[in-house]
Amino acid sequence: MESCIRNLIRLDHMLTVVCHDAGGAEIVSSYLLHNNIECCYVLDGPAKSIFKKKIGVETNYSLDEAVKTSDSIICGSSWKSDLEYQAIKLARLYGKHSVVYLDHWVNYIERLTRNGESCIPDEVWVGDNYAVTIAENIFKHTPVKFHENAYFIDIQKRIVAIEKKLVSLNDKPTILYVCEPVKEHALIQFGDERYLGYTEEDALEHFLSNISVIAKGVYRIILRPHPSETISKYDWVKEQYDLPIEFGGSLPLIEEICESDIVVGCESMAMVVGLIAHKQVVSSIPPKGRPCVLPHDEIRQLYTYM
Repeated sequence: MESCIRNLIRLDHMLTVVCHDAGGAEIVSSYLLHNNIECCYVLDGPAKSIFKKKIGVETNYSLDEAVKTSDSIICGSSWKSDLEYQAIKLARLYGKHSVVYLDHWVNYIERLTRNGESCIPDEVWVGDNYAVTIAENIFKHTPVKFHENAYFIDIQKRIVAIEKKLVSLNDKPTILYVCEPVKEHALIQFGDERYLGYTEEDALEHFLSNISVIAKGVYRIILRPHPSETISKYDWVKEQYDLPIEFGGSLPLIEEICESDIVVGCESMAMVVGLIAHKQVVSSIPPKGRPCVLPHDEIRQLYTYM
């Protein structure tokens, strides 16, 4: 497909990029930058600011016009938005080649399904060997292709640059806790906030009540809400726990990871970024909850410390 894309560009044909959610937007935008590919764009949601910042581009076509006038499309994938789903449907309608670059390790079919109807692209791209194995087991009749995650390459470079400037202020560890809207996702996907056996509040309480098994004498605990959450959602934490807790999110995620020694969460992509930064990474999912679905062996479950 990569050579196909280059041929399209050389022949003055057009590739359309369609993205909404941040995960897919980060990976697709980095892929385009690394390969110096010019496209037309249909962007919405978090993808708009990501592409504007990284590539300096904005949406320049309507979805129908972009797909109709292009030879191929490449999409991210979304939880709530129908943008990429509709793009794949239009690509089928107009006989255009479609690719979805998946940015996580779970819910692959769910990202491509609306109202019980799945819309599978002509190709599925993934960025690591874990994802290849998972995707090949799911997409039995669709080509699954490995394309190295260019976003992770960019992250590694940024981490090196940031850490060169960091000065350690204390020999006690700093812990970054990355929050996730677990209840919201469970309700959307399964119709039950507690379907996974836990909520974000359960996981956070499990962590704060057992923090001593991870580290002694913690210097800072940075509580970083998910971009879709408000800080006020977690006001109760400071009231209930006499710990050095502060709210994060004012700095880019990578900077807060670099400033930390340990990254804790449920099953967030931020935990994988923590692994890239060579941090200790822990899942705070309580023992009765569904185990962390991130396939990375380096991620340790909090209850195994106990």
